[in-house]
Amino acid sequence: MATELGLELAMRGHEVHFISYANPIRLESRPNIHYHEVEVSTYPLFQYPPYCLALASRMAEVADHHRLDLLHVHYAIPHSVSALLARGMLEVSRRLPFVTTLHGTDITLVGVDRSYFPITKYSIEQSDGVTTISQYLKQRTEDVFGIARPMEVVYNFVNVDTYRPRDPQRRGRPTLVHVSNFRPVKRVLDCVRILHRVREHVDAELWMVGDGPECGAAESLALELGVDRYVNFLGKQNAIPQLISQADVLLLPSELESFGLAALEAMACGVPPVATNVGGVPELIEDGVTGFLTPVGDIEALSAATLRLLTDGPLHARMAQAARNDAVERFASARIIPLYERMYERVLGAGG
Repeated sequence: MATELGLELAMRGHEVHFISYANPIRLESRPNIHYHEVEVSTYPLFQYPPYCLALASRMAEVADHHRLDLLHVHYAIPHSVSALLARGMLEVSRRLPFVTTLHGTDITLVGVDRSYFPITKYSIEQSDGVTTISQYLKQRTEDVFGIARPMEVVYNFVNVDTYRPRDPQRRGRPTLVHVSNFRPVKRVLDCVRILHRVREHVDAELWMVGDGPECGAAESLALELGVDRYVNFLGKQNAIPQLISQADVLLLPSELESFGLAALEAMACGVPPVATNVGGVPELIEDGVTGFLTPVGDIEALSAATLRLLTDGPLHARMAQAARNDAVERFASARIIPLYERMYERVLGAGG
């Protein structure tokens, strides 16, 4: 999402500098785009390299050399902490405000670890601007950390010209698709179980896009259930719009989602999502209108919703069009990016 935001801002004429330990996924070479790598050396005194410090130093260096107006960091831990250090390093010579966007894991998992709690709370409170990607995450941040400072909800967005419906003439086996980092919270094994149930009625296949710790377990389960021939593990991919747009249903059976970006990308492609009713997902998907929402782990409900979409052509067409319309009307980049631009202007203006 940070990469997409930078690309969108660059297209609007802003000078955008990415500062990271590796070239961001999906980052393309375009005018106004610059990349600065953070080099982390092994420090002989300590067991782990001090990445936070290396990042802070690189932030300050790039900001000073390229006269950056502000930093926009994604995730409170560790990036807002590094931005806080970089701001302090330059405060004698110039003002360098920073905006923090909370995406979820930094609050729901890392942030509530007692060892990170104080620094997470402090870095959020010290940010010059804070955004969250859903009302759910804003409320969760306020409840967990007792944050009283203003935070603005800016939903995730999608480029509706890049993510768009496929050629309606496509024919072939009905296809389910799942896109994630295959962490346990994504419940990727449920996708295989759903396919197993669905195939009792429909000759469907499943595309698993991404990679991560649960990939091996998913492959083993597919073999155990006898559906391995119908599950394609595609690994990490850059051509996400093309893959999603060829599918019929997107599966998002997560334990928790602060928003559900993959579901939004599917909606923009006219692919109805079947997801779990958790976190910020209900702010994105209207149950029975733009997709289906089910309880976590309810394979019967997830499979039944998927089957409805695969066997009821008029329902699928209505839901696909409603999903596309909602993505365009509420979450198109042309609508969301100006919200970030206005926040930048407020943060810069606050310093006089």
